Amino acid sequence: MFAISLLLTHFVSPHWVWFSVFICVNLVQSAFTNWCPMIVILKKLGIQER
Repeated sequence: MFAISLLLTHFVSPHWVWFSVFICVNLVQSAFTNWCPMIVILKKLGIQER
């Protein structure tokens, strides 16, 4: 996902860099807290955890 956001930043608009920052911040946060906001979103969409 990070690579896609960097490609969007380079080829589409420099404003996509904020999406890259958001991804990095979430990865760092989940490394320290062992909790990822994406898990909550996926559970609400009905996707099961393994």
